[in-house]
Amino acid sequence: MSAKDRTVKVDYIARVEGEGALDIEVKDGRVERLLLNIYEPPRFFQGFLVGRKYDEVHEIVSRICGICPAAHQLTAIMAVEDAMGVKVSDRTVKLRRLLALAQYIQSHTLHIYMLAAPDFLGAESVIALAGSHPDAVKRALSLKRLGNDLTAAVGGREVHPVTPVVGGFTAVPTRETMIALRERLVKAMDDAFATVSLVETFSAPDLSWDAEHVAIRGEGEYPVNRGRLISNKGLNLTPREYRDFVKEKQVAHSNAMHSYVQGRGSFMVGPVPRLNLNLDNLGDAGRKALSSCGVDFPTQNPFHGATARAVELVQVIDDSIKLIDQIDWEAAPEDRSHVVARGQGYAFTEAPRGTLYHAYRIDREGAVESADIVPPTAHNLSNIEEDLKRLLPKLLDLPEKEMTLSCEMAVRNYDPCISCSAHFLKLRVRRL
Repeated sequence: MSAKDRTVKVDYIARVEGEGALDIEVKDGRVERLLLNIYEPPRFFQGFLVGRKYDEVHEIVSRICGICPAAHQLTAIMAVEDAMGVKVSDRTVKLRRLLALAQYIQSHTLHIYMLAAPDFLGAESVIALAGSHPDAVKRALSLKRLGNDLTAAVGGREVHPVTPVVGGFTAVPTRETMIALRERLVKAMDDAFATVSLVETFSAPDLSWDAEHVAIRGEGEYPVNRGRLISNKGLNLTPREYRDFVKEKQVAHSNAMHSYVQGRGSFMVGPVPRLNLNLDNLGDAGRKALSSCGVDFPTQNPFHGATARAVELVQVIDDSIKLIDQIDWEAAPEDRSHVVARGQGYAFTEAPRGTLYHAYRIDREGAVESADIVPPTAHNLSNIEEDLKRLLPKLLDLPEKEMTLSCEMAVRNYDPCISCSAHFLKLRVRRL
């Protein structure tokens, strides 16, 4: 069998959450067919939320993901509040932002050091990386511990927080707890800038193309929970307008829906689009990180995802310090009372992996009549396929191992959560 007739098969791709397969057909050296097959069974969250009470929703959806539970939780709460007309205080807004930023510290640290760094530094895993780059791994563990502890302080525990509810929080950490965390955050800035320096050494392939980049545009701040959804091709939407422009389609080869912009096509969400569209919302620390990261933003290269995460890591640690200074930790408990009302509510936020959308229709008794949830990975799936279609022609003459690694890296750029999207990588290449 000649090299052009070979079949390449990878039964499992490491360092992504979930399972899937990539099917490729090659004819005369050209990629004729490429399908990213998400074969994990559907999760049915949208279905079994129907009939549940509005104040149960955020607890249920936080179980969609063990890495970003707070993102699902906060987005759901905001959508329910929008449906029932519940208003919250400025302190609640700030506490929610701080909880979301804590998830960024956790998620970005995990991706940069444990998922991406082994690829770029030639290690099989973070375990091997501990032998060649022990200081980097120690730094990663320290940053991850900080993100976990900040999440636990604000959210009540490290995974699946318990304090955020419709109308506010059931408990607020003490001033002493937060001052101690502030001191750790200040010290962690050195580790964050060291992360930028590490990522600057990564040699990223160039896969730039004219993709549509979509993210929330912050209102005078780096975006997390507030703002309008914009793109580099003209989108400018409120949460209520989202479904007028962003659609989904079912494809035969995947249990995950594929999102697209009406009248156009695939798009990308995540750290690269978010940073591209919010460069002027960076603070002083974020701008300093940007200037030293070795990449000129805005960029169209998805392989710059680790760099964007490193810049954001500096930004969110700095923002967390400022929020701790702004919040009155000794204020009296807030009144979380509200009236149950019939309505339709919408919210989108920026989870660490990208834009997350939730919408709910609530009946007069406070029960859910319908639910609509679109995680970042479902937004990105079509764009991942588009990336691979552009990358694969450059790889067809490579040995099997190198070809597979390049495909895996292209997928890992997005840090996909396959289980979230299926409500990864067997590689099969058929040369015709």
